[in-house]
Amino acid sequence: MAISKEKKDQIIKEYARHEGDTGSAEVQIAVLTEDINNLNAHLKANKQDHHSYVGLLKKIGHRRNLLRYLKNKDINRYRELIKRLGLRR
Repeated sequence: MAISKEKKDQIIKEYARHEGDTGSAEVQIAVLTEDINNLNAHLKANKQDHHSYVGLLKKIGHRRNLLRYLKNKDINRYRELIKRLGLRR
């Protein structure tokens, strides 16, 4: 269920704001989005897995808080990120 190290490194490289950036809001949101998409696919295939549902809700809440932070800090970065990720906000 967890994303592979190679996939995570690729996401970090794609969304990093500068060399060595792993903690910016954009990187964190992109990694969480990938995790959320993987969990959604897992839950569609395994409807009886209720424990993963709790983890999914936690990740969605964390991403929502990071998106709110980014929106309040820099609206242009926020708009660009949601466009790149294809989020409906």
